[in-house]
Amino acid sequence: MDLKNGSVFVFLVTFSLIYGATVLGNSLIMVTVTFSSTLHSPMYFLLGNLSFLDMCLSTVTTPKMIRDLLTKHKVISMWGCMAQMFFMHCFGGAEATLLVAMAFDRYVAICKPLHYRTIMSHKLLKGFVILSWTIGFIHTMSQMVLTVNLPFCGPHIIDNIFCDLPLVIKLACMDTYTLELFVIAGSGLLSFTCFLLLLVSYTVILVTVQQRSSGGLSKALSTLSAHITVVTLVFGSFSVDKFLSVFYSVITPLLNPLIYTLRNQEMKLVLIFVCIFLKYS
Repeated sequence: MDLKNGSVFVFLVTFSLIYGATVLGNSLIMVTVTFSSTLHSPMYFLLGNLSFLDMCLSTVTTPKMIRDLLTKHKVISMWGCMAQMFFMHCFGGAEATLLVAMAFDRYVAICKPLHYRTIMSHKLLKGFVILSWTIGFIHTMSQMVLTVNLPFCGPHIIDNIFCDLPLVIKLACMDTYTLELFVIAGSGLLSFTCFLLLLVSYTVILVTVQQRSSGGLSKALSTLSAHITVVTLVFGSFSVDKFLSVFYSVITPLLNPLIYTLRNQEMKLVLIFVCIFLKYS
């Protein structure tokens, strides 16, 4: 086996294991949150939805990337490319919005603990989930509606692991400067709005805790650490750069459940019990 084939084999095995772990880990969290009576709380309901989005986001790109490693000519159909971009932006927009909902959940849990169950009602949680999917759908439609009918006359080569909208637009046989600005502005507006809301929520939480008790600040940071880490991964890794694209679409969906699980003792105990039950059942 030459060096090139050896490298391909390493990437093939690595990405296959990562994707398998992503599907298994996120599926396990969804099943655990759904059927465990000890995890029927707003935080875990939102976490289960985040796991579903992560699994979907990874599925849009990773299986195709693994298949491309096995072929010399890496091709994708026009409509396959459009579908990939549609679902990438839909799931990405929904996930960004859901992270804001999870930040609000942490704000209520830390700053208004006595009213937590009243405020974070099942009706509100369903509203958060519907809102996240709605924003994701509107975001991707606003990006795709002007792209799907663009004239493409070659060369049809994208220097990335998946069909990334800004790179695809550049392949059109016309001046796309205005459209590129619109796409960048649309994605930037959603990302900036979500990031700003997250920043405001963290600031309000930390200021409120600091005013109540100086000793509670470290506890609040500990509670928020998992969420802040996931937010950093999501908003800090999306880029047209190939390395960051791999990190965003392949690695981040695996790390999100790991981060929340390892930082949560209750979740770890339930997952261990579920794994033992599945092993001996």
